[in-house]
Amino acid sequence: MGTAEFAVPSLNALVGAGYEVALVVTQAARPSGRGRRVTQPPVARAAAALELPLFQPDRIRRPDAVEAVRNAAPNIIVVAAYGQILPRSILAIPERGCINVHASLLPRHRGASPISAAILAGDPETGVTIMLMDEGMDTGPILAQTAVPIDDRDDQASLTRKLADVGAELLIEWLPRWSAGQITPQAQDPSRATLTRPIERSDGRLDWSQPAVDLWRRIRAYAQWPQGHTWWDGKLMRIASADYDPDPYVDPGLVVPWGPARRIPTMAAIGTGRGVLLPKTIVLEGRRPMGIDVFIQGHPTFIGSRLRTDSSE
Repeated sequence: MGTAEFAVPSLNALVGAGYEVALVVTQAARPSGRGRRVTQPPVARAAAALELPLFQPDRIRRPDAVEAVRNAAPNIIVVAAYGQILPRSILAIPERGCINVHASLLPRHRGASPISAAILAGDPETGVTIMLMDEGMDTGPILAQTAVPIDDRDDQASLTRKLADVGAELLIEWLPRWSAGQITPQAQDPSRATLTRPIERSDGRLDWSQPAVDLWRRIRAYAQWPQGHTWWDGKLMRIASADYDPDPYVDPGLVVPWGPARRIPTMAAIGTGRGVLLPKTIVLEGRRPMGIDVFIQGHPTFIGSRLRTDSSE
């Protein structure tokens, strides 16, 4: 059971290791992208490529959905980034339970957006947890964990790929031992738990009164969606990648030249509540991504302008 790209390596690993995948359950196709074309989720596309039976209920707790899963007669259900909470009626079906591949070191960052949360918090590391599911939000006992360092260059996309691969490897390493009854689940410490929520479009909004390091983390944490964004010259501007310097003071939102003095600057700095943000890749509304040097050449009034947190300012 999975939906997002994070789940695809686990599905491929199960098939590659010789497990019989009796059924793949994923969410229904939905409109996406600028054209709002109906698109199958990554796990559905992977299941089709592997010629596996596929089931896409709108709600997994519906009686007919529960019956379809029961008819597949699984002895284990593997869940990874599925996107719906499993009811007791599903959890009770497999003899060896439902196990979840979760992209954090539980109990830290339970919930829907653990990868973005780890980057936002400035965590030096995150990881993958294999847990036995219960009816709570990622509260079940732990079967296995492995830590993964977070590099300053990691963003939402790169860290997702890294953790997806690590999760697939951990699943295949520990699944035989769990199936054979050789693992004793370890209860989580609830006093150490933190909870994440689903990502919203507004999470990408860049508030220039915040410190530069926080904005830098926000840009990395939401690099795929909704992307760090601001307003310039009445247009929505996304900052796809950036660096920062914590020391200089520039008025929040003011764009100034950066780097060696040149007739036409090739770098820019944006003032924040503490330090400056150094944009590297800009995506202006309706345009393709541009390096900051190319963007300044084409938009010289960017230097000296003031960016806004939202369109109403």
